[in-house]
Amino acid sequence: MKRFIKDIRKYFRYSVVSARSQLRSEVANSYLNWLWWVLEPFCFMLIYTFMFGYVFGAKEPYFPVFIFIGISMWDFFNRMLKGSVKIVKNNKSIVSKVYLPKYILVLTKLWVNGFKMLVSFIIVFLMMLVWNVPLSWYLLGAVPAALLLLLFSFGCSCWLLHYGVFVEDLSNVVNIVLRMLFYLTGIFYNVAKRIPAPYGELMTRYNPMAFILVQMRNALLYEKAPEWGLTAVWLFVSLLLTCTGIRKIYQSENSYVKMI
Repeated sequence: MKRFIKDIRKYFRYSVVSARSQLRSEVANSYLNWLWWVLEPFCFMLIYTFMFGYVFGAKEPYFPVFIFIGISMWDFFNRMLKGSVKIVKNNKSIVSKVYLPKYILVLTKLWVNGFKMLVSFIIVFLMMLVWNVPLSWYLLGAVPAALLLLLFSFGCSCWLLHYGVFVEDLSNVVNIVLRMLFYLTGIFYNVAKRIPAPYGELMTRYNPMAFILVQMRNALLYEKAPEWGLTAVWLFVSLLLTCTGIRKIYQSENSYVKMI
């Protein structure tokens, strides 16, 4: 723990500066610049709203906002996990020349993808005003949901960083698992209502992404308080993933350069 705190203090500024550079490089040669970070999820929201709202007759309240929240959170989680599998190999020029705690690379990705999600959630709040979503103190429930998403994604990414160095085909496995999880998380439908009982309710409680997404929608759209008990359980799981993942990286990072 002392080593982790020391390294975070030492390399925190590097992670922020690196994230800022990555964000700038992404839009350097683009005509619309950062607007692409909004346009992409917004266009998918329009597609899913049409397909599931009109073609399949979904009746969720504030349905466009409901979908946009799901897409924004899923894009963050999806990018974090996919980007972590080969993050050491993709940064070979850095890790082979200077020492850097490898989880700092994941932390950098957290800032990059977190900023993009923040931009998307600014649009979410504008949409809430357009669709006359009631505003109340329940909105504060979005904070623990967002923090849980960040911590859970970081913990999973640390483990994928480690095994991604040694397992060449891990990226293919992760792509398949994420595709399946996408449809089981309820990005464009209500899992508890669409899947027969008790399986729908169980899925919203024991699928971490579905649970976090439900908590965020309850806070922003439906004026419901967070489920503190289960939130604490998933917070413990996220902390466990993070602590064990960082410990694993510390134990194995000397062998990463040899493998890449």
